Amino acid sequence: MSEDTRSELYAELAAVGPYGTHPGHALITMVEPHPGHEYAYNRWYEDDHYYAGAMAMPWMYAGRRWVATRDLQLLRYPEKSAIAQPVTAGCYLSTYWITDGRYDDHMRWTVAINKRLNRDARVYHDRTHVLTAFQNHEATVYRDGAAGPRDVHALDHPYAGLVLQVVEADTPEQRAPLLEWLRTRHLPKRLAGSPAALVTLFSPTPLPRDRMTYVKQVEGVGTRLTLLWFLQADPREYWDGCFTNLDAAVAESGLGRVELVAPFIPTVPGTDTYVDLLR
Repeated sequence: MSEDTRSELYAELAAVGPYGTHPGHALITMVEPHPGHEYAYNRWYEDDHYYAGAMAMPWMYAGRRWVATRDLQLLRYPEKSAIAQPVTAGCYLSTYWITDGRYDDHMRWTVAINKRLNRDARVYHDRTHVLTAFQNHEATVYRDGAAGPRDVHALDHPYAGLVLQVVEADTPEQRAPLLEWLRTRHLPKRLAGSPAALVTLFSPTPLPRDRMTYVKQVEGVGTRLTLLWFLQADPREYWDGCFTNLDAAVAESGLGRVELVAPFIPTVPGTDTYVDLLR
């Protein structure tokens, strides 16, 4: 006898609700495997969790993993970061797009499936969540206007690198002006002539109360913005000229402060490439 999967409900669910392609929401998760567990963690995530704990879920339609080797970790700033202590913590970054308008539907599924995975011993516990948050899409800024891939393509297009930037407004009232300054003034200027083709901006949302206990509650809800810079070149090639003073620029605006700037390169799926370069 086949297992009951309530297949009859799928036809009903497919007929209702939003089903566009806009990345209305994201999961952004930066994780540090515990020392000595780097290879085992990478194989668990690539072989099992990336699919069973993410891509197989409803409305999560694009994903990509990124890695920070030790030399990339050492480029991060500020040294005293509210995100990562030490600032080098969090050598793996996973990014996922979620269909606009499907946040609640996805969250109900993801909480339930992760409880099931944990019960079935399919969760790797020798890791620390440095920054894990579901996020709402706020804006995307493009370097080349209408030319080139859109944000919907960003996790499938073969970008050579990514820079994670976390910016904090001093008060919730200042986040909207900070977002507007980033979107209309700062980012268009910084993108011009840079290796970054686009920047997506997100705001974090609180995790549900019934989340798994090993994931800490999201900080900065109401004041924080998360930026993903998608690069057409290795971040090391342009670091000094393009990314070393993002904190000073935000501070000069008087609207907030930078809590993390961290470069990554894409993993090579199905391999342990770069794992021996993490420490």
